[in-house]
Amino acid sequence: MEENKNTTTSSQIEGRHSILEAFRAGGLIERLYVQKGCQDGPVLSILREAKKAGTMVDFVPKERLDHMSETGHHQGVVATLSAFSYSTIDDMFALAQKKGEPPFFLLLDGIEDPHNLGAIIRTANLAGAHGVILPKRRAVGLTATVVKASAGAIHYTPVAKVTNLVATMEQLKEKGMWFACADMDGDLMYQQNLTGSMGLVIGNEGNGVSRLVKEHCDYVTSIPMKGDIDSLNASVAAGILAYEIVRQRMNH
Repeated sequence: MEENKNTTTSSQIEGRHSILEAFRAGGLIERLYVQKGCQDGPVLSILREAKKAGTMVDFVPKERLDHMSETGHHQGVVATLSAFSYSTIDDMFALAQKKGEPPFFLLLDGIEDPHNLGAIIRTANLAGAHGVILPKRRAVGLTATVVKASAGAIHYTPVAKVTNLVATMEQLKEKGMWFACADMDGDLMYQQNLTGSMGLVIGNEGNGVSRLVKEHCDYVTSIPMKGDIDSLNASVAAGILAYEIVRQRMNH
């Protein structure tokens, strides 16, 4: 892979040739920044590769790219590389088996804030979850910010990326897993049996769990709220529900 010759750090690459090569070599590109109005052949080729890879694309003004650029020669495109490699769901099952515990995974349906993702991975580790599953599209991946926000948990908790969250859930159901999603319209978490092999689904910061994913969950679970605002931060909700699962497992 040639992507490092145009950059001074390993987390960002610039220039059309370098970015196209990185995509074609299977590099883990998390986000692509393209100068607004750039629609020539090489840029369209890069956008095609980004679509195939499920990479998030932002169209930004030239000034933004000039500010981001470390080389001064971005040619209208800058990409950020994944700061960490992904695991597989098999790795998660192996970890659960090694610990002699029923599998406990967190599935994140469209988390976009890297600080939220890092905090959720940190919580997953502390709550004894065996892995975190992310969708490839419309969600943040393992960027440097996420790694930092996870406070080291990323080194111990497997994170996998899947093409289709619903299809993955169906495959996991065949392996005996049940799914609970966080939603204000659900039944109180204290009234549900969340023991056994469990996948906890946390939705997007603004829109919550998508309709299709929600329909494939066995439980719709709510957190009691007494305040004057109507929702919790996604990472806080993940923490509260993860620890309700921990509590039920300890009492089971």
